[in-house]
Amino acid sequence: MSEVSTSRHHTITALLAALAIGAAASACSSSEPEAATGPAAVAVSASDLHTVGIVDMQTGPRVSGQLAAGREATARAEVGGSVTSLDVEEGRAVTRGATVGHIEARDLQSAVASAETGVASARTALDIAKTEAARVASLVNGGAMAQRDLDLANSNVAAAEAQLAAAESRLTSARQQLSDTILRAPITGLVSARTAHAGDVVAPGAALFTVIDPSSMRLEGSVPSEELAALRVGLPVEFTVRGYPGQTFTGTIERISPTADPVTRQVSIFVTIPNTGGRLVAGLFAEGRVNTETRRALVVPMAALDETGPSPTVSRVRDGRVERVTVEPGLRDAARDLVEIRAGLAEGDQVLVGAVKGIPAGSPIEIR
Repeated sequence: MSEVSTSRHHTITALLAALAIGAAASACSSSEPEAATGPAAVAVSASDLHTVGIVDMQTGPRVSGQLAAGREATARAEVGGSVTSLDVEEGRAVTRGATVGHIEARDLQSAVASAETGVASARTALDIAKTEAARVASLVNGGAMAQRDLDLANSNVAAAEAQLAAAESRLTSARQQLSDTILRAPITGLVSARTAHAGDVVAPGAALFTVIDPSSMRLEGSVPSEELAALRVGLPVEFTVRGYPGQTFTGTIERISPTADPVTRQVSIFVTIPNTGGRLVAGLFAEGRVNTETRRALVVPMAALDETGPSPTVSRVRDGRVERVTVEPGLRDAARDLVEIRAGLAEGDQVLVGAVKGIPAGSPIEIR
């Protein structure tokens, strides 16, 4: 091949290569606008989505307080002396009237014996007086003695009867005091505290031990005074107790205090609790809510509701995009952070919760 032909061949090849490169560049430049026609999808996690559902909605004032026994009794010493025995321990079950201990009774036993002797003596004196009165009455009837002698004899009988009654009273008192040295359980329940031990010298009225009835547990709580209008006797109360995680207990308002605390402006309420099985114990802290209203409702988490605008809205996800929906909220369940939606949503809708609810309307969503 000649040099002219070779040169022409190289020139044509270079032109074809340039045209191919230009076509490729044109194709790339024409594809870039197509890739950038829409905004990139916003990635959200499954926990950022909530499916709207229907639940039992409850609302009412918050209540907090402490558990206490509805029935509690403290056994106290009826007489003074040394405690010779006391068979009680905290947590032990006792029955009302059961003997659980004694106080030293030697002096009282002597007093009972002396009183018994006094009664026997007084009864003998009364028998003698009655016999003498009968003899005098016979002589008066026979004319051997005057009527005043019979009156005197009858007076002696009355005095002897009075002395016998007094002696019997002293005996009863001595026996009662002796009986008081026997320590008995005041009610049926569990011993919650023990303040005396064998060998202690106690005075009359000294506390020995305390018994509570665990079946009569109650919640002594308080609610804000501004919620007083929503309270009434008989309303149910749901609460949780420290020490029993994940468990909910129920009770009923038995009494409402007629006065509010002057400092906290809280009103005390007293809630009876059916403490089945005696699981709850006095002194534990409890908090919950008075259920003033209960109904089935369509609800969303409070974190899904946006009330910063002129009307409450939620961010609903439909067909992979965010849309802003105006809703009508109703009851609010602060305990479970739920709010009723009366209009604007349907069961099964998905809404954004938390910070992602601020994603602009129209944005595509990618769930990861």
